[in-house]
Amino acid sequence: MAAHIRRRLRKGATTTAVAAAAVAALAASQAPAATLADGSAGSGDPKAAGEDTASGETDGAATGNSPYYTDLPPLVTPDRPGSSSGLPAAGSAEAGIPASVLAAYKQAEQTVATTDPSCRLPWQLLAAIGKVESGQARGGRVDANGTTTSPILGPALNGQGFALIKDTDGGAYDGDSVHDRAVGPMQFIPSTWASWGQDANGDGRKDPNNIYDAALAAGRYLCANDRDLALAADLDKAVLSYNRSTEYLRTVRSWYSYYQRGTHEIPDGTGTLPSTPSTPSTPSTPTPSPRPGTGSGPSATPSPKPSPSKPGGKPSPDPTKPGGGGSTSPTPKPPTPTPTPPSETFGSLENAGTGPLRATAGQAFDERVSVRARNALGAPLAKVPVTFTVTGGTGTLFAGGKKTVTVRTGADGTATAPELQAGEKAGEFTVTAVAGTGRPRTLTYAATVTARQADTIARTDEKALVAAPGEKFADAVTVEATYKDAAAAGVAVTATMVKDRLGVIDNDKGPYFKDADGKPVRTLTGLTTDDEGQLRLPEIFADDNEGTYLLRLTTEGGASVVIELTVKAPEETAPEEPAETPDATETPAATKP
Repeated sequence: MAAHIRRRLRKGATTTAVAAAAVAALAASQAPAATLADGSAGSGDPKAAGEDTASGETDGAATGNSPYYTDLPPLVTPDRPGSSSGLPAAGSAEAGIPASVLAAYKQAEQTVATTDPSCRLPWQLLAAIGKVESGQARGGRVDANGTTTSPILGPALNGQGFALIKDTDGGAYDGDSVHDRAVGPMQFIPSTWASWGQDANGDGRKDPNNIYDAALAAGRYLCANDRDLALAADLDKAVLSYNRSTEYLRTVRSWYSYYQRGTHEIPDGTGTLPSTPSTPSTPSTPTPSPRPGTGSGPSATPSPKPSPSKPGGKPSPDPTKPGGGGSTSPTPKPPTPTPTPPSETFGSLENAGTGPLRATAGQAFDERVSVRARNALGAPLAKVPVTFTVTGGTGTLFAGGKKTVTVRTGADGTATAPELQAGEKAGEFTVTAVAGTGRPRTLTYAATVTARQADTIARTDEKALVAAPGEKFADAVTVEATYKDAAAAGVAVTATMVKDRLGVIDNDKGPYFKDADGKPVRTLTGLTTDDEGQLRLPEIFADDNEGTYLLRLTTEGGASVVIELTVKAPEETAPEEPAETPDATETPAATKP
């Protein structure tokens, strides 16, 4: 029985009953679509990555519906049933997954769980697709970075048994400038990769030949259309969106179920690779296709009816695979719109070297926000409109008093926003850069406005400040603040009566100010220097306590000055005695001649 079930299944109506029996024996589960290997990779319709049509369906798939491996897993359960980690290196070759490939699948699961937790993507689903599409990257033949040691390319999608997809990447990915070919271990066609490509290994490139990039792209593609892959119906839709074939769906499900029951890690390059992929049938004389659920014989298998796409998501494909599946009859398709070449397709938006955004209130920022747009191939993309917006309550604006400006990228792909002018209120704000339509890319920059500062503050004169008890000081206190030897206008100053020159202890007696209600206060805040950096303090009053007191002034920036205030009673002076008047009877002294 095992030998019978392990034989290779071919696409076509004559084998569907065998495939169905094998899957039933394997306790078929719902899984997403798979990928291809070696010279028989799957390929994708560019419309699969586009928006929903009016009917909610398209007739494309991520891999272009080209051949895939139809080997089914063995009926023997892998080591440690139900386990997916910690298994010994020894075990059946079918249950082993090359180390880098397995790591890529698990990393993709974790990333999607963070960005799209409602999808509930299982890594075993990626492993099932990777097994069917490329034999796990040709048995894990990848370098240390996860890139295949040689390209994995599907056949030319020239309409001869496969979908007809003319070149969309100028041969950049697949080396074919006439027709597209599916590329890499997860077998994306270039036009689909242009929309779904990812940089999962952080090398700055979105490479379909890299298992980390390809696995994450496949995960995001399967999660499109707001799918929840824990639901059987959504799993079916996801698999069929990858490759529109019911046999493909059954094959991927079988491997998905197999990997869920257990697997283990094996060294890169030691995985097994099926020798023969499925062979697509060449369409002959058109014959009517059987309607779903009305099979005419034991080999006819109903095709699941696709459910309408969920609003706002990606299309759910028709489950009929061109060149194979339940019928060999060609299905008329509407004209496929010519996709925009990747060299002209907006791919990503990145920081073009913008440094920290900090400025003092009222001053211009030294740094300007700059971004770079890249196309689907990672090259700089010119003439992309980028909208920059300031958000926050500091009063900061772009030069010209605008909160929002739009700038187009230049030949080097960069767009630089106008100069930022800091507002008068200290605090944080953000600058947001947005580019692209449909799926716009956004970058957000944090920025800070600091209060105006002074590095020195001093009195403008040295006159002693003295007042009698219960009186006010006759002379006003005037100070001047500077920053880097220039007048520091608009600097906040705090005045406090203190007991020590360091201002550690406030004083609760002695000189005081008056608040708006005329009540004594010994600390004043909200004082600011004028345009010349000077500040004239309000009137200061003395209480009945005589002595020498300290007034400390501090500025934003740490500058300070301590001023002495003396309270003492005026000195009493003795009355002057009247001058003596000469006696009239007295004889004046003789005068000398």
